[in-house]
Amino acid sequence: MSELVKVVDSLENKISKLLHKLELLQQTNSRLGEELDSLKNDREHVLNSVSEWEEKYNSLKLANTMLGSNTDKSEAKLKINTLIRELDYCIAQLAE
Repeated sequence: MSELVKVVDSLENKISKLLHKLELLQQTNSRLGEELDSLKNDREHVLNSVSEWEEKYNSLKLANTMLGSNTDKSEAKLKINTLIRELDYCIAQLAE
């Protein structure tokens, strides 16, 4: 009978340790999930910021092109033509 008690005690001890490890792992998992969400939000903000800066850069580049040399003027004309085509397409879509 005493051997059975030892086995039961040993099992109780192991189960207790496993439950404690489970709790620690759940806490770690929860913390890592929160950290992941935070990093995803930070990444989203950075991507938005990069997008805004790219738009500003392209606007400045276009403005400088219009003020610049003859080689830059051809690039500006191409950009203006592209914008006009986009506007024509939008107008055609609205007319339908």
